[in-house]
Amino acid sequence: MPLPDPAQQRSALEQLYVEHERGLYNVAYRYVWNRDDARDVVHDAFARLWRKRTAIDWERAAGLAYTIVLGIARNRRRAFAIRRALGLARDERPEVAPPDVELAAARRDAAVRRCIDELPDRLRSVLVMCLYSGLDHAQIAAVLGVALGTVGSRRSEAVARIRAILEERGHD
Repeated sequence: MPLPDPAQQRSALEQLYVEHERGLYNVAYRYVWNRDDARDVVHDAFARLWRKRTAIDWERAAGLAYTIVLGIARNRRRAFAIRRALGLARDERPEVAPPDVELAAARRDAAVRRCIDELPDRLRSVLVMCLYSGLDHAQIAAVLGVALGTVGSRRSEAVARIRAILEERGHD
């Protein structure tokens, strides 16, 4: 239910930040693959929450926060892809070669990233939320507006697609 008192609204937003910032950041990062952009996404989400503070049902605010983060992150991905396609942006995500011992793991991680990027949004959203948000399947279903069983089936489909792509490309 909305909170009428500004001090209560501020307290509720601070509590939401303390409890969910890390999960929100992890979800955003898996969409934009850039630390600074992920922090900006989370910041922008909390700025939107603050602007809507008088209308927010604070019992459901965590789900709203994840929904906002997903929307902002998707928009950033699209905007970056358009700028890159038009030659207006270079890939600002440098890949620094780690020591030889870690090179194979870094290559595998990069391959998995590419696979996640290739997933349709309906699968990527579920997979990223399951792995990095800290929410359970029921909460993820509520955030994404899908049935509880859909979360599990989409997660399974996403993992299967990633495995198939990696196997096809010769990765372990």
